[in-house]
Amino acid sequence: MKILFLMFMTLFVALVSGTSPASVIIVGAGMSGISAAKKLQESGIHDFLILEATNRIAGRIHKTQFGGHTVEKGANWLHGVGGPEKNPMFEIAKTIKLKNYYSDFSNVSLNTYKQEGGKYPKEEVEAALSKTESNEEFGTEFAEKLSANKDVDDDMSLLAAERLNNMEPKTPLERMVDFYSFDGEQAEAPRVTSLKHVLPRPEYSLYGEGEYFVADERGFEGIVHEIAKTCLAYKDGRVIDARLYYNKVVTEIEYSVTGVTIKTEDGKVFHARTAIISPSVGVLQSNLIKFKPELPLWKRRAIDEFSLGIYTKIFLKFPRKFWPTGPGTEFFFYVHERRGYYAIWQQLENEYPGSNIMFVTVADQESIRIEQQPDEETKAEIMEVLRKIFGKHIPDATDIMIPRWNSDRLYKGTFSNWPAGYTDEKHDHLRAPIGSLYFTGEHTHRELFGYADGAYFAGADTAKDVINCIKRQVCKGKVNMNI
Repeated sequence: MKILFLMFMTLFVALVSGTSPASVIIVGAGMSGISAAKKLQESGIHDFLILEATNRIAGRIHKTQFGGHTVEKGANWLHGVGGPEKNPMFEIAKTIKLKNYYSDFSNVSLNTYKQEGGKYPKEEVEAALSKTESNEEFGTEFAEKLSANKDVDDDMSLLAAERLNNMEPKTPLERMVDFYSFDGEQAEAPRVTSLKHVLPRPEYSLYGEGEYFVADERGFEGIVHEIAKTCLAYKDGRVIDARLYYNKVVTEIEYSVTGVTIKTEDGKVFHARTAIISPSVGVLQSNLIKFKPELPLWKRRAIDEFSLGIYTKIFLKFPRKFWPTGPGTEFFFYVHERRGYYAIWQQLENEYPGSNIMFVTVADQESIRIEQQPDEETKAEIMEVLRKIFGKHIPDATDIMIPRWNSDRLYKGTFSNWPAGYTDEKHDHLRAPIGSLYFTGEHTHRELFGYADGAYFAGADTAKDVINCIKRQVCKGKVNMNI
């Protein structure tokens, strides 16, 4: 009776004070956080809590409604089919019959437009594409040589490799194709991107080169929900699990080798033996979360020197369709003297017939610039581009939707990128636990950083370390946390 009374009093005090005793607190309900929860649940650790800063799960996998249809602000493509391994994202998508469409870029050489209007000849575009392919082949071979030398952690930027290959992009067309090939994948320019850790592209070498565009009312986040159903209680398609707390912005984490105390913006306090930290590397760089004691220098350097890119899809709806449709017209390019200026376009008549919706992709510095100006100014810039391509009499867009990933304090970007010169040792530091703190997220995966499957694997791997610590007393966290 005494034990029952003490258990009751502990629960009562927790409820009154706003604290919640637990074995593990997971900060963030994105792909990594949910994957970690799944692994904990499977191991028999059920007394975990998830503190999510928003009112939804899935993080940077984020659907929204636009023009009467579900579109993706964040992750949109399932990568790779037919490779030596199966992509878990694609396998789950097949299981739940998530609608997706093959993205065929093979005809962009017929749909590439000049800065002042008119199309480039097919031969010119194909020459620029061939140059980029040559750079990628050369870079892949050189990256493999660098990786083969285990005694030296040597690296260079993608741009340096292009120069070494005597094929640095020079013309606006070449720079646009280079932007499509590299910035469009890494969300940052070749001048800052690691050669050794980007080439060969792990998504394609592991899973195959196919890219499939998700266009489903459940959104890409339907995959996250399918994973969450294995570890959280659902009713009528919604999470009702009491262990998941929404709208809990973590602002302070006090930690030691024996436990953690986490405070949220609304004044709540939570206690646990261990915490799994899954916010983006951009959030960790922003100091939204204060750590007590301050994270050691080696950890702060590992966090601050990694990159979080910005990849922005700007959606537009029109009163009528004025662009070509049918096979080979889904994608088109616009070439401007400014790198990445409204360069990559996709119209959605294939996915959403009659929707009159298209979107344009920008990245990196262009994303930051656009986030800082009013939507109407961006719309005016876009309409100027479209009128140069399709004629001055086309109608104005009736709606525009511009995600502001960099400005959002809960994300600070879209997906990570490995910067040139960032060593394997530093990445080990990025992933390394400190005392009772374990770090996860797509940025902590050595090969698949920047991708949803990387986040999935990272969350599971981190949870395994926590399970070993709790159940087997095999803990990786550094006891001397200041070294």
